[in-house]
Amino acid sequence: MPNPGQELSSIDFASMLGGPLVAVVNAQAQAAMSTVNFIKEVGFKKLPPETENAGGDTSTLDPIYVTFKYPKEISPYQPPVAAVAAVPAVAAVPAGPGGVPAAVPAVAAVPAVAAAAAVPAVYETQQLQVPILTMLPIPFIRIDLTTIDFNAKINSVEYQKTDTNLKIDAKLDAKAGWLWGSAKLSVATSFQRTTQQGNTVDRTYSMAVHIKAVQDEMPAGMERILGILESAIVGTPASAPAPRVI
Repeated sequence: MPNPGQELSSIDFASMLGGPLVAVVNAQAQAAMSTVNFIKEVGFKKLPPETENAGGDTSTLDPIYVTFKYPKEISPYQPPVAAVAAVPAVAAVPAGPGGVPAAVPAVAAVPAVAAAAAVPAVYETQQLQVPILTMLPIPFIRIDLTTIDFNAKINSVEYQKTDTNLKIDAKLDAKAGWLWGSAKLSVATSFQRTTQQGNTVDRTYSMAVHIKAVQDEMPAGMERILGILESAIVGTPASAPAPRVI
């Protein structure tokens, strides 16, 4: 009868379980290389072909900037002013005789205001350069969890079968005459016994690999690079200020 322990010890667990784990490690390495290629292809200018074919060169050129132009208000719009006549000053009137119940304070003079036309707003076209890496989500795929479910089912059945066959043949010959007689009996016997025994082993193996991949946090080095690129965002005048009537 087979020993279940020996049956399990004969399974090549190193290949069955190690294979998926090696595949997971390779997948993580490919994801990291995909991130590197994305940053080099999208965020930086490409190297000359002779440099790329040299192999092993991780240097990069200048980052790629996206240029925007937008109007920036230099001075706001000033509405027109209507002319206002001057108002003379009024002296104070004290309280007392004359029917004045209370004192009236003095009123200061108001100077005249000259009319003024509306002043249009002045705008200046600004040019803003933004590194493209700061505008795109960078893929940082990380395998967060890997679960391997391996099931081994071994059914062993031992059987024994015995067949017995007994065969008897009898033959009687009798003769009789006057005052005499004779008889002859023939008996043939055969016995056969057959025994069969053995065992049947049914082996069933199943394996399921569950992988959970997540978007990982940005590495500290990449976060520092993006911080430097964000500080490099500058806006410069692209043209001379021009008035704009609103």
